[in-house]
Amino acid sequence: MTSSNPLVPERLAGEADPTGLDPKVWPGSARRDADGVLRIGGVRVTELAAHHGTPLYVLDESEVRRRATTVVAAFRSAARAAGSDATVYYAGKAFLSAAVVRWMLEAGLRIDTCTGGELALALAAGAPGAALGLHGNNKSDDELEAAVAAGLGAIVLDSAAEADRVADVAARLGRTQRVRLRVNSGVHASTHEYLATAREDQKFGVALADVPAAVARIRRRPELQLLGLHSHIGSQIFGSDGFAEAARRLLAVHRDLLEGGPVPELNLGGGFGIAYTSADDPADLDDLAERIVATVAAVCAELGIPVPHLAVEPGRSIVGPAGVTLYTAGATKDVEVQAGAGSGIRRYVAVDGGMSDNARTALYGADYTVRLASRASEAEPVLVRVVGKHCESGDVVVREDLLPADVGAGDLLAVPATGAYHHSLASNYNLVTRPAVVAVDDGAATVLIRRETLAELLGRDTGLEQPILEGARR
Repeated sequence: MTSSNPLVPERLAGEADPTGLDPKVWPGSARRDADGVLRIGGVRVTELAAHHGTPLYVLDESEVRRRATTVVAAFRSAARAAGSDATVYYAGKAFLSAAVVRWMLEAGLRIDTCTGGELALALAAGAPGAALGLHGNNKSDDELEAAVAAGLGAIVLDSAAEADRVADVAARLGRTQRVRLRVNSGVHASTHEYLATAREDQKFGVALADVPAAVARIRRRPELQLLGLHSHIGSQIFGSDGFAEAARRLLAVHRDLLEGGPVPELNLGGGFGIAYTSADDPADLDDLAERIVATVAAVCAELGIPVPHLAVEPGRSIVGPAGVTLYTAGATKDVEVQAGAGSGIRRYVAVDGGMSDNARTALYGADYTVRLASRASEAEPVLVRVVGKHCESGDVVVREDLLPADVGAGDLLAVPATGAYHHSLASNYNLVTRPAVVAVDDGAATVLIRRETLAELLGRDTGLEQPILEGARR
């Protein structure tokens, strides 16, 4: 029994039903049929696994679209109440496919890219250059050339020196390129160290003190048009305090820059958090937008300047909660672990994926939820750790959760909140193939990204094109 197991964490101690689907964590369409099978977007996961195999990324299309339209409406409404307007970019690094590009454009968002590959995909999917942005702390010449040639809506400059590089490309192509300047605000967002991107000692942006000189450099180049300052304080952030403080710091500099010319907008980035477990408590998007914009408006009033056009760049909060990853369980083993003066049992449940399709647990110590998805069970709950098939002891998918005690080989397991930074971070470690991504909606499933094949994986190894040496046969 979990009540007598000292290894069970406090957040799980009161969990009586290891089959429940917390709506804070799961897509809105997730529910169980009478036989216990999980259904997402009107499609049974057993059917999805049978047709597409596992591991499998499943994306609830309606959930993605709903969240996209919600965040646009929230920030535009809040901005208009403050006498301004807002533009919402979808942060493509969270997850990008041709279909997602089109869903975002249809919902009124633009697309934020941060590599030449993301930019190429967005353009190939039909996005107009004016609807795209490009980030990156070390953009290549080819990336800048492609961005300016495409008439990109904005390039985010990560250093003062990059201003001249972009201007030189624009001059050669006979273009005027709109730019933002990324500023390291020094705000220490409350998140994992690797997800905090505005602390002083890291690679992104220019320091607040260096902004005037960098902007002067931009303004000296007629090929560049300054849109404004850009801030990104981190990722998986709950609450609005960090965004509000970043806005205060940037607006003070923004006011001074107005003396030298127009600064039409302020971009506060993204990083809005989501619930990965029932213990997480992310901010409501409407409330978050109102709080952030209210702070901007109040600070502008204090400084005696108009509220600039606002921009934000959410990604995880749009696509993350819409994703569920399906796995097939394999080996299980019970391990006795010392806990204080006593001991407890942790059951290891191995699945057919792992850190190659979910790197976040190994990277950040992230917590996840897992549920038995292919049948009903009335067995008592046991503490489990879901692990992958890779040759690493840190290959953990779900560190701690409860599953029915009869979980075993062949069962389908579902891990929610995997729509963001899962496929994007997927790898071929141990030469595994990357999973497919399937969108579900109104009882139908559509493959967005097909499963990688072994032939594709091996096809890049040029050594396989050479004849086998006679000595190697022995």
